Order: sequence, then structure tokens, then C-alpha cells
Amino acid sequence: MKFETKIVKLEAPADCNLILGQSHFIKTVEDLHEAIVNTVPGAEFGLAFSEASGDCLVRKSGNDESLTELAADKTFELGCGHSFLIFLKNAYPINVIQRIMNVPEVVNIYCATANPVQVIVAETEQGKGILSIIDGFKPKGIESKDDEEYRKNFLREFGYKF
Repeated sequence: MKFETKIVKLEAPADCNLILGQSHFIKTVEDLHEAIVNTVPGAEFGLAFSEASGDCLVRKSGNDESLTELAADKTFELGCGHSFLIFLKNAYPINVIQRIMNVPEVVNIYCATANPVQVIVAETEQGKGILSIIDGFKPKGIESKDDEEYRKNFLREFGYKF
């Protein structure tokens, strides 16, 4: 059996993050939508889910039309069965990720990031699947004392630490 690999680039729009995952059922779209709005009511988002059986459509939802269309277009480009993609604005993945992971249909989260992402995709005669992701860039060095102080202050500015 043969397969080909390719790289699909994902990049969240300015002031947005993305969450890429895998699920297993058509109701994923509605359940993810509800998980986001019930966790962060002011979040703007678009999401899409690639159905892997039946009609094999990219299902979509969201409360921001441009983010919803972007999620649908990128999910279609990925073409990987049972994958989902969320573009999130006015919230961070840390605000919703636990809730998303608790959606019964969700089986895996590949990444949650504002970085550019490269998705390594395999294609066989049956379909496509996500092999792995590259999230952002490789390290440029090891944190110094000044870098550590900056990190700690940064987290406190956002209220994530006290």
C-alpha cells in the first residue's frame, strides 16, 4: 500500500488562535459551538468539521462569518476525515480547551496556538489523515534570568498568575 505526504499550512488571522483536533461524529459541530459560547460568551469564532462517512461534507458553524468560512475552507483543504478546526477571537485556547476536550466526540487535540502551523498529511487511496503538526518555530536558545523574569511578569500582566 502506498501513500503520499504533503504539508498544509494553517495560519490564524491577526488577534486569533486556532485549535486543530480530531473527533468522530456529525454532532461535533453543534457540540463544539455550544462548548465555546457556554465557556466564553464574548468569544468570536468559526469552526468546521470534516465528515468521514455518509455525505463526507465539511460541516461548519460559528458566530463570525469570516472565521467560519476560513475554517471551512482550510478544513476542506486539509481534507482529513473527522478533523476539526476552530479559529478563535476574543478568547484564548486556555479559556476553552478543557471544555472542548470534554466534548464526548473529541478524541484528540493536535494543537492550540496563535503560531503558524504546518500540518503533515498522509494520503492513501481511501483518504487523508493527519500525521503530525509543526507548531511555530524551533527554539533560538535557553531562557536566561532576564527571560525568566519577563515570562513571570508577562503572565501576571494578563492575570494568569498572581
